[in-house]
Amino acid sequence: IINNGEKTIIAETVIIATGATAKWLGLPSEQHLRQIGGGVSACAVCDGFFFKGQNVALVGGGDSACEEASYLAKLCPKVYMIVRKDHLRASKAMQNRIKNTFNIEVLFEHETIEVLGKEKVEGVRVKTIITKEERTLDVTGFFVAIGHHPNTDIFKGWLELDEVGYIKLPIPGTSKTNVEGIFASGDAADKVYRQAITAAGTGCMAALDAERYLAAKEAH
Repeated sequence: IINNGEKTIIAETVIIATGATAKWLGLPSEQHLRQIGGGVSACAVCDGFFFKGQNVALVGGGDSACEEASYLAKLCPKVYMIVRKDHLRASKAMQNRIKNTFNIEVLFEHETIEVLGKEKVEGVRVKTIITKEERTLDVTGFFVAIGHHPNTDIFKGWLELDEVGYIKLPIPGTSKTNVEGIFASGDAADKVYRQAITAAGTGCMAALDAERYLAAKEAH
């Protein structure tokens, strides 16, 4: 139905698969190299293997950042963690893992100024928060692990969301939301795994749940 330029779609069931968007630093150099596939990534598990045997840098200090740094440390001779604060926000267990990994160097109270290179990452320029002293890290990969934002703003006021914005699934093991006939899949409802393969799996679950919902309606 089209009314005053607005399009309304009427359906008996809806599957939400709007995903989540990685948060970035917003640096022009970061965005340029990200867009051309020049060595900037928001997923170490996805892209880390391409940097095997190379030095890399990672921004972030939470559990996800520590997990990604630990993964990269198995592939790379040197991993720099760039952390704005004077401590890691991660759990004690994660902090200990980072502390006990010999090839991870944490740069506390540092921020990224620029990702160097025109076609690919050739280094990262950082500075200390307090003294403003600058240095260049000799790396060929740059990972950003400062969180994701679920693409669910459109559902506010309609569906039950958590404090960050991920869709809540009241019944574990299903894709059912708090509204009958509406199902959620992928990263819009998953803040733990955020992988293509898990998203595809929950997409299959949502399709089956929707099919069964329609079949039950027809039976009545």
